[in-house]
Amino acid sequence: MINFDFASLRLIGLSPAIANQLHALAANFTEDTTLQAARISEIHRESLVLHNGHISLQARALPRLLHDLAADELSLAVGDWGLLSGTADTNYQLIARMPALTHLARRDNEGRLQALASNIDTALLVMGLDNDFNLRRLERYLALVQAAGVTPVVLLTKADMHAHAAAREAEVVQRLSASVPVFAINGLSTSTAELLSPWMSAGQTLILLGSSGAGKSTLTNTLASSRQATGSVRAGDNRGHHTTTARTLHQCPSGACIIDTPGLRSLQLNLDEGALSASFADIDALTGLCQFRDCSHQSEPGCAVRAAIDEDRLKNYQKLLRETRRNQQSPLDKIAVRSKWKVLMRSVKERDKLKRS
Repeated sequence: MINFDFASLRLIGLSPAIANQLHALAANFTEDTTLQAARISEIHRESLVLHNGHISLQARALPRLLHDLAADELSLAVGDWGLLSGTADTNYQLIARMPALTHLARRDNEGRLQALASNIDTALLVMGLDNDFNLRRLERYLALVQAAGVTPVVLLTKADMHAHAAAREAEVVQRLSASVPVFAINGLSTSTAELLSPWMSAGQTLILLGSSGAGKSTLTNTLASSRQATGSVRAGDNRGHHTTTARTLHQCPSGACIIDTPGLRSLQLNLDEGALSASFADIDALTGLCQFRDCSHQSEPGCAVRAAIDEDRLKNYQKLLRETRRNQQSPLDKIAVRSKWKVLMRSVKERDKLKRS
């Protein structure tokens, strides 16, 4: 059995659903009198920092737990809830992880899953109105969070420094689904916290996602009771430096908590075609109106999608669809595709050689 200080744990994101899962998890460790619920707030190479609602505690994960997670292609992430055993004298150990209610992960360059964060309610997608402005990248972030069942909110930062902030905001609204809130903000202004109050009630967990220099750490300082280091962008191209180097969980005065993240150099999605279609709901809705049932929206006559959807948005969807199909291929499928292309290239070379001769 495990005792909960619900009021304190709520300030780091505890909800009734999470409390029920933790109680069920603790039923497997009834003999451990030092058991307590805690949430991962930082992950270091050799240790973890967890918060129990009152203080932060340093611990190590039980090797068996890490082995079991790796077998399921999982790993610990900031935002995970679990059971902590031990005392300050005997050292703390994370002995169990609660299955995440929501989980954000991406594929690395070698195709392996990399955990970003767990148990997130709202993702604040941060994009600067300077040279950071990139609608294709924003759509990629949207696909990531919507596939995980996380509510997206788009924040266009540095509005106080951009003469055409309102026009840029209108451009984003027109491009995206009407269900996604979009705000042009000044990350240093206290009014930003008031603007985001509907998503920042007690027990809520938010995450900041965006590229380096977009203003994520500045927003964290504005919204949370913490002081993250911030940095300027490069003068030449407005590219940001990696001021934030690790994912960290912070408490907010409103009772919510927020996870700040480093800028992602690349974001390879881990989702299937159905999840991608749900993120591009406008394209999915029009597909049934095309003249051909298997329309690829490329050059077929009677394509309802090409007639109604922004050309760049459609191209981005098609690019993400190719990536999704490639990521879903088994190793044998990938070998077969490579073999097919080798045969085709060989035949093209032979044809060219015959023409020259």
